[in-house]
Amino acid sequence: MNLGLVVHALRPEPKAFAARFTEVATALGFGIVGDDSAVSDQAEVLVAIGGDGTVLAANRQAMELDIPVLAFNLGTIGFLAEAEADDLERVLAALQKGELAERTRMTLAATLPGGRVETGMNDIVVEKIHSQRLVSLTATIDGDRFLTYRADGLVAATSTGSTAYSFSAGGPLVDPSIDAILLTPVAAHSLFGRTLVLDAQAVIEIRVDADRPVRVSVDGLESGSLSEGDAVEIRKGSRRARFLTLDEASFAATVKRKFRLP
Repeated sequence: MNLGLVVHALRPEPKAFAARFTEVATALGFGIVGDDSAVSDQAEVLVAIGGDGTVLAANRQAMELDIPVLAFNLGTIGFLAEAEADDLERVLAALQKGELAERTRMTLAATLPGGRVETGMNDIVVEKIHSQRLVSLTATIDGDRFLTYRADGLVAATSTGSTAYSFSAGGPLVDPSIDAILLTPVAAHSLFGRTLVLDAQAVIEIRVDADRPVRVSVDGLESGSLSEGDAVEIRKGSRRARFLTLDEASFAATVKRKFRLP
């Protein structure tokens, strides 16, 4: 089996672990394909080594190749990476025997002005560009106008992304096995600042209603900007993200472990 590596390049710990991973995997008969600058299309599994940002970067490439991601947490909390560095031998042995379970996760697709579509697994964020100025954003859900927010921005997240920006903005944690779209305002200056948890089939339009431009980011990468009158449409993605996991821990157990709760 050929494995491709995506490694956090700016920290020594992931790079050191990647060298160890390569040594152990090669000894077990796995092929390591690609290099630091490109993932080979011969890869059958993409191994992410780093924090959640590294996992998101690996997932973008894995979805293009339609292969699963195996993620090792070398970051801090690391909600997306279920394996830890100490699990290396155990995980590779299970991969060799075909004992890893595959889980799929919902994605979101953002259609920008002009028809360009960007897909992410965590969230799509529409937020202010100028730090001292609020923006005015109107959310329409399934064709019905919902609310105009005066806020720093709006976050449309999957359940997987509920542990990221949406959570920082006050949204709930949601089990990633649940397909749903969370709409969370960021620092809303209005009477309603709660998260909406919507059906996965919901279609959300976010329109800019004032002469203050906003940026659109998909999984943390800036994908474009919107001016007054422009809108981005957000809906369930046509593809699902694929992940390999060793342990079927419950979501509650994962939250407790990641946040080091007593």
